[in-house]
Amino acid sequence: MTRNLALAATFLLLFSGCSWFAWLPWVEGKKDEGDILKAAKLTRYEAEVNIKRLWKQSVGQGLGRKYLRLRPAIVADQIVAADGYGRVESFDRFSGKRLWRSQMPAESGGFLSSFNIMDRTDTSFVSGGVGAGGGMAFIGTTNGEVVAFSVADGSEVWRQTVDGEVLAAPVTGEGLLFLQTIDGSLTALELETGEERWQVDNQVPVLTLRGTAAPVYDSGVVYSGFANGILVAVKAENGEPIWEHRVMLPEGRSELDRMVDVDSTPLVQGPIIYVVAYQGNVRGVRRADGKPLWEVKMSSYLDLDEGYGQLYVVDDTDVIVAIDRQTAEEVWRQDALYRRKLSSPVVFSNYVAVTDDEGYLHIIAQSDGRMLGRRKLDGKGVRSRMLYADGSLYALGNSGSLQALEVTVR
Repeated sequence: MTRNLALAATFLLLFSGCSWFAWLPWVEGKKDEGDILKAAKLTRYEAEVNIKRLWKQSVGQGLGRKYLRLRPAIVADQIVAADGYGRVESFDRFSGKRLWRSQMPAESGGFLSSFNIMDRTDTSFVSGGVGAGGGMAFIGTTNGEVVAFSVADGSEVWRQTVDGEVLAAPVTGEGLLFLQTIDGSLTALELETGEERWQVDNQVPVLTLRGTAAPVYDSGVVYSGFANGILVAVKAENGEPIWEHRVMLPEGRSELDRMVDVDSTPLVQGPIIYVVAYQGNVRGVRRADGKPLWEVKMSSYLDLDEGYGQLYVVDDTDVIVAIDRQTAEEVWRQDALYRRKLSSPVVFSNYVAVTDDEGYLHIIAQSDGRMLGRRKLDGKGVRSRMLYADGSLYALGNSGSLQALEVTVR
């Protein structure tokens, strides 16, 4: 396992300095004018919606440069958000008034960080968050710590060390906290104390995307996807396996070709769970036994969403596709935002909302995929998935700007 992680780290360091891999979401680089990876330019159209900002606040120093996606969490009338440097803050989600803030001490990057160029230029260490439940908010760090904060006043309740870096928000259920680490472990901690209840290990390929799926808890079962292309279902109480389903089988000669990470959070809808793999498939899977119901060839590492009887996927070229959940037929596709490094889609009312690397919010019609409106939110981009609740859309920008927005018909 140590050898695999070391090799993976080597590959990732090579990627960060090589333009051949500029298509990977965390790799920056200049592109030639004729490059097929060039992002689409925004075009004019007649807007059909108004996007009104209700309030705006700043959360710490922002998300840093390590491709963090720190989605906020809604807890009753609060919204809790974190930056990449240990700042955790809570706001009244209706007025934007700051309720409390807490600051974790900076962590040491460890011995290997001296070889990592990105670590030397960016000291961010919060990498997984924000989860919420049981009156607490939870974040994970690059050094494998999980920290619980009271949502009442921001005080630290407990902290626990796990086996690896936490790259997605933990989730709660049955008095437990479930999280996945970069080494392929799915772990359950006691919600009140942080003590480990159980752990399920999964083999990690030599080369993976930087990211993990957030687990999903539903009706006594935890579902999670892994970097080897597997979706698993385990009993929440003890981690006992129920079934596993291979979303995509690695293919090709090179490790790059064989990357089939399931980095998107599985989407549970009634008796079906929907999942997608990078360089793989979108699949509808029966929850009872993990049997596949349908599949569509498509590659994505972003979360799915659903509405109007359709599944919405942002593929790895940032084309947005609507798929009929019953027939698996493509309903529409929207390619106006090609290669603009979109966030995961969020569905509400009649709309699909995404943000891009230039900081624009885009509103799209669920019915036919047409563009309805856009607004600039953050000059440094908006990478984290948005939240929607009670008529408001919440977005955390890469600079740390947290905004509440309202979308209405013109």
